[in-house]
Amino acid sequence: MTLAYEPAVAVAAIAQSDKRLAKIIRRAGPLTLKPDRLQDTFQALLRAIIYQQLSGKAAATIHGRAVAAFGDRKKITPQRLLGAKDEEIRAVGMSRAKVAAVKDLAAKTLDGTVPSVAKLRRMSDEEIIERLTSVRGIGVWTVEMLLMFRLGRPDVLPVSDLGVRKGFMLTYGHEEMPKPSALLDHGERWRPYRSVASWYLWRACDLAAKKTPPAA
Repeated sequence: MTLAYEPAVAVAAIAQSDKRLAKIIRRAGPLTLKPDRLQDTFQALLRAIIYQQLSGKAAATIHGRAVAAFGDRKKITPQRLLGAKDEEIRAVGMSRAKVAAVKDLAAKTLDGTVPSVAKLRRMSDEEIIERLTSVRGIGVWTVEMLLMFRLGRPDVLPVSDLGVRKGFMLTYGHEEMPKPSALLDHGERWRPYRSVASWYLWRACDLAAKKTPPAA
């Protein structure tokens, strides 16, 4: 999967429009964001739901059990998931809330509410967010991550993301993290490459962590 924009052009535009962020860019180096290939919308969202609020190891275990119980050729199918009893899905380790969410995802995949990858590529960011957040358990942040890291979209600004907000605070020397509305206002100068600005705000957190001495 490739980005839907030219990285060097995007980075140069961000550096030109925002001198404070340009300093982070110089320290962090070139943009190395490489989206993972999105092969199946249902599988990607199902994985996102399962992994919510769990450690990677625990989530991977539950996902593996689900594949074994409801999969076909190593993929969970919406038909089998929708036809399963709640207790059967609970048995692989999902909470009641996640059972309701994955069943809603399966139903909305089968009725066409959840688009195929081919259809997603033809839709705007706003259309994708509106469509996918209609699924129970899928919030705006989850869709924003899909847009940035699976579809390679250039202009996504996840204003509720803790890392982005903390990176902004560090970059601009604020004592508190910005409210989402303030971050959104400032981010207007980064258009149409707000995904790139967000990536460098995450790097600002990484750079700050490297400067922090280990605890005694």
